[in-house]
Amino acid sequence: MKTRMAFSALTLIAACGVGVVLGTVINGQRPRVALAKAAAAQAPADGKLRIIFFGAHPDDSEYRGAGVAMKWAKTGHHVKLVSTTNGDIGHWQMAGGPLAQRRTKEVMEVGRRLGVTTEVLDIHDGEIMPTLENRRLITRLIRQWNADIVVTNRPNDYHPDHRYTSILVQDSAYMVTVPFFCPDVPALKRNPVFLYASDRFQRPTRFSADVAVAIDEVIEPTLDALLVMESQIHEGGANGHADLYPEDQAARQRRREEVRKGLARRYAGAADSYRDTLVKFYGEERGRKVRYAQTFEVCEYGRQPSPEELKRIFPF
Repeated sequence: MKTRMAFSALTLIAACGVGVVLGTVINGQRPRVALAKAAAAQAPADGKLRIIFFGAHPDDSEYRGAGVAMKWAKTGHHVKLVSTTNGDIGHWQMAGGPLAQRRTKEVMEVGRRLGVTTEVLDIHDGEIMPTLENRRLITRLIRQWNADIVVTNRPNDYHPDHRYTSILVQDSAYMVTVPFFCPDVPALKRNPVFLYASDRFQRPTRFSADVAVAIDEVIEPTLDALLVMESQIHEGGANGHADLYPEDQAARQRRREEVRKGLARRYAGAADSYRDTLVKFYGEERGRKVRYAQTFEVCEYGRQPSPEELKRIFPF
């Protein structure tokens, strides 16, 4: 029997980082359908795009989507970042409820800075499985957000939580339109476009960029926001150690600068690796000048957008 305390909130939802506690879960008891009961109605359509990102841990959606999420939000579109686990073993020194609360607080602040909605599900880090129950949970979340666009990582990935989160989102790609699957939340009348965020995995297939978004104009506030995730980005998460982020303030500042440069290189690398896609979207002159980018691949299971529609849903 599990003895460690689960994160005390069943889920935490934040619009621009303001949290609302929906319930209490203790000693490993996970949410069932309480989320759907709490928010069964779909979000209203107001003519703006509605985008939902799914990541396995409180940092995954943020790394993969922060820049483009901020751009969407700045133009009035509605963006939500979801963590499918609470991250409660993702640190070398602490775990359980205190870590889950700490990581949730971090991503809530990231969301506030980006101008997006953030939600963390109370499923233990390392334990999410592609079950029928979780398929229903993901389906409800997509329907409740009334999503036009759904983004996650590809299923070929080193971490089981990443793989199973991706599978659950894929499994929802058709079910979100089926009226008698989770009938407590109205089915979507139009299947969203499902996208994969970029990665470097080669097998069984390499990532292929169908969309490339320049994030040069938001790169500094994007980096500022991501650096809030101190437990992961400065302290090293599950594979960190005390020497990474010592008490000495000068050493901490060096670490912060090192991490910031590393993140910038990550987005610069995406621009360099997918230059041809940037040129396709922005034209030769502008595409060649982009310094930082985020890229996405269209999943074949959702609605298949035309090149013209892709430009409409990335209206930058």
